[in-house]
Amino acid sequence: MGRMKSILSLAGCLAIAVLLTLPGTGLAAKSRLAFSGGPEGGTFQYFSNGISTLLSKNLPDVEVSNMASAGSVENLRRVNSGDADFGITYSGDLFLARNGKLPQDAKKYENVLGMAYLYGAPAHLVVLEASGINDVAGLAGKKVAVGGAGSGAAASAERYFKKLGVWDKMQPQFIGYSEAVSAMGDKLIDAVWVFAGFPNASVIQAAASNKIKVLDTVEAGQKAGFFDEYPFYTEVTIPAGTYSGVDAPVKTFQDSALWVTGKHVKPEVISAALKETFSPEGLAYLVKVKSTAKAMSVEGGLNGIVTPIHPGAEKFWTEKGLTISERQKAQ
Repeated sequence: MGRMKSILSLAGCLAIAVLLTLPGTGLAAKSRLAFSGGPEGGTFQYFSNGISTLLSKNLPDVEVSNMASAGSVENLRRVNSGDADFGITYSGDLFLARNGKLPQDAKKYENVLGMAYLYGAPAHLVVLEASGINDVAGLAGKKVAVGGAGSGAAASAERYFKKLGVWDKMQPQFIGYSEAVSAMGDKLIDAVWVFAGFPNASVIQAAASNKIKVLDTVEAGQKAGFFDEYPFYTEVTIPAGTYSGVDAPVKTFQDSALWVTGKHVKPEVISAALKETFSPEGLAYLVKVKSTAKAMSVEGGLNGIVTPIHPGAEKFWTEKGLTISERQKAQ
């Protein structure tokens, strides 16, 4: 009799466990998703942590855990393999990865799909006003700080200056922004390449210590066909007065930080995540997490994306009245 009671008790527990996971009971098991962000303290990590917290709190059937990461390319690889469900990557890296053109990596990462534009990282080409350098061609024979070795800034600099035929004529210096502007102030280098949102702290530092110029990068890029070869770069203007003494607007270009996901994630999850994040409350929360999120908006949700987006994202943005370009349509 005691054994029969035990069997019935076990059967009852199993029945309850099944009921807890059945749809329509209000007690469905949560979907557990991983969001691959960036290095601790970096902008990617602020965004991935903020969005993970927002979705876990406000979507009843979803729990998102934040993962530290080396950054854009590692995120691509994790999402492509299914080790992560969400990630942040630069539009340029995603475009190159899907086409098998990442440096030293011919693999095509075709399981990674776009969700939304987060913010832009514009190029700043900074020189001293007294340097006599007035355009990109003037960098021939000069020492140009392009960012740390292996950084996104250095990669974009090499891409840009090679296309313009200047890379092999100048002397690239692989050093970080703060060190670079100090060296320029001491006249140890001639120009600094900064690839980051404006106003940038290092450029502010340079402008506070010296009279500087920020050079136009668009005109020379257009003439060289740079934007035709790298369509993920978009034109942007640094407004007059952004930096002390730079009193005219400066035309430059930017890469875009994108929220991406894997093909394996269900469309309804993607639509719900975007709906929550791009609600007025969601956007206000992310601005509190990181002021860079001011660049996010429903109207600009597809900015900078030149690769296919997830069907769940396509549904969401179409319902918001945005037009999906041919490049963005799921293949």
